[in-house]
Amino acid sequence: MTAGPRAARGANRLAHQTSPYLLQHARNPVDWYPWGEEAFASAVRRDKPVFLSIGYSTCHWCHVMERESFEDEATAAILNNHFVCIKVDREERPDVDEAYMKAVQMMTGSGGWPLSAFLTPDGRPFYGGTYFPPTSMYGRPSFQQVLLAIAQAWRDKRRKLLESAQKVTDSLIKLEMTGSLKVPTATRTADAAERAFAALSRSFDESHGGFGDAPKFPQPGTLAFLLSYAHRTGDEEAMRMVTATLDAMAAGGIHDHLGGGFHRYATDRQWRVPHFEKMLYDQALLGHVYVQAFQATGRERYTSLARGVFDYVLRDLTDSGGAFYAAEDADSEGREGAFYVWTQAEIESILSQRQATLFCERYGITNKGNFENGRNILHLTRLQRNADNGWTGAPEEIEDEMADAREMLLQHRGARPRPHRDDKIITGWNGLMISAMACGGAVLDELRYVTAAERAARFVLEALRVEGRVMRYFRGGRAVEKGFLDDYAYLIGGLVDLYQATFDARWLREAASLADGMMDLFGDNQSGGFFLAAGDGQPLIVREKPFHDGAVPSGNSAAAMALLRLAKLTGDERHATQARRVLDAFSIPMVESPTALTTMLTALCFVLGPSQEIVIAASQQQAQTDALLDEVRRHFLPNAVLLVHPFGPEGRAVEEVAPFVDGLGPIDGHAAAYVCRDHACQQPVTKPQELREILLAIPPKH
Repeated sequence: MTAGPRAARGANRLAHQTSPYLLQHARNPVDWYPWGEEAFASAVRRDKPVFLSIGYSTCHWCHVMERESFEDEATAAILNNHFVCIKVDREERPDVDEAYMKAVQMMTGSGGWPLSAFLTPDGRPFYGGTYFPPTSMYGRPSFQQVLLAIAQAWRDKRRKLLESAQKVTDSLIKLEMTGSLKVPTATRTADAAERAFAALSRSFDESHGGFGDAPKFPQPGTLAFLLSYAHRTGDEEAMRMVTATLDAMAAGGIHDHLGGGFHRYATDRQWRVPHFEKMLYDQALLGHVYVQAFQATGRERYTSLARGVFDYVLRDLTDSGGAFYAAEDADSEGREGAFYVWTQAEIESILSQRQATLFCERYGITNKGNFENGRNILHLTRLQRNADNGWTGAPEEIEDEMADAREMLLQHRGARPRPHRDDKIITGWNGLMISAMACGGAVLDELRYVTAAERAARFVLEALRVEGRVMRYFRGGRAVEKGFLDDYAYLIGGLVDLYQATFDARWLREAASLADGMMDLFGDNQSGGFFLAAGDGQPLIVREKPFHDGAVPSGNSAAAMALLRLAKLTGDERHATQARRVLDAFSIPMVESPTALTTMLTALCFVLGPSQEIVIAASQQQAQTDALLDEVRRHFLPNAVLLVHPFGPEGRAVEEVAPFVDGLGPIDGHAAAYVCRDHACQQPVTKPQELREILLAIPPKH
């Protein structure tokens, strides 16, 4: 459909929404409702089933289905005549997405976006799928055929549909209950981490890194678990899986070699052909894991990759107020990846002959192309320095030439039409990036990253907190939707890391206050764990209690990890107790499906320990304090937290939130490091070398 009819068409009910995804559909001929009571009241009044479509603004296949079906007048007429149609932005309402995604997966065995579900007027699902094509192909019915068949079944076989809806709903409720059944603690702790490691070893791709076959997802939570597991056990195989995967992703097309950052996933085993959207949460989680891998291995290559991620976010995903935007689309100019791909002729027209030859060889650029229509996705090939190709000069000179070439191409690329940017400021995703920026800035000694994390934290706490309640996202000058478990858990984790980068006690106080709010709003006081949505929200078919990791850690996993680290910093045992109740609540899935709960297993490793509190008692000589901090930050210490007890009056602010540091002071005027376990401290040391010896002995070798 051309732009003309779309522009001339009147807007539907989505026109006054805030979500970019809903606004993308505001001029569809489909009579969309936003999620809410009005839509379901209409379905009851008209005696129509509900068609529920869930997606997000940077989803490629969501765009495809919109062009093919939701912009098609004939398809829209069928939808409007036979259904009440509801559009949901999964990033705005993750609770709705979680509930109906599970339902569709239960009915069909698979899921994804766009999610298409058919519901009774009271919201119970009876049929579903994902993308439906406009014409029948490969044995699959067309979307119109599906719609007409369901409309006829609603007229003629309604009893069967209602029975199906009740069975699905009952199964969802049962699934939530079994997720919270407990088993003895010994069973939980004995081998869940070992089972996960064994399963990951079996699925590890020895040739290309990563796990399983195509499509390949980065799985930063899995990599973080393996780093923690390797540190605790000394297992070299776990570390090898991490480095092989990080290296393969860095070389592949999933990595933006010009602009920094990573695309959503790769469609092939080799990581070469990505799905091009760029999500804030991927940048946060991958940037963080590259920093941790540098600490664990000392490989400088990982620092440049982490910097590339953070610099991309600061350049392209940062709001003027300091917070971070949600994502960039895969599509531009009507084509997926158009912004990122190159022809050989384009490269040769921009670079010198020598640079172009070297660049094309290094990044796999050919005249034939490795993508659509003779275009190329940049990926690193084996570099053969061959004088016949004009590659003369020292390796350092060649690297400088390549850096210049990348900068020239980046500037040229910047003049192209950019992909759509989703400018929602999502609280939880900002929490993830605050964590990554703070950790990255501290470890890489990049103050600008720490400053960026502070700016984002101030924005979120000021603009996204209404009457003490954290909100879901900010856009168009206002905060929208009450926050979910993920928003609280990720933000608490971010503030914990921000404290450990700045040692400003404000961030610990804020984290502790948010933790109390999270426990009150989302905690399950009967079975343990946390619900995704607060109890005062609109009831859904089931109140989800998420525990499986996906592209991001589950809310329960993130909450457990954040509470454990916060309790270590403050000594507040209430938070540690709540975290252990989370681990107890999900003992069965941790044992039975360990690779789906790797972030929770990382929290379990924290509990199994040993874990430490490292307190630097500052002196009047800042250089002494900095030397001890630098030593700590050189080491990967997944089970340790870091505090500074400032010299003089500022120390009282820390003592108020972390009382156990009272009495831990300098030694003979020198800054001192105290390494403690459960707040019982070893003798302090004042020299970095002495501290290094203690840290290298953590954990005890098995």
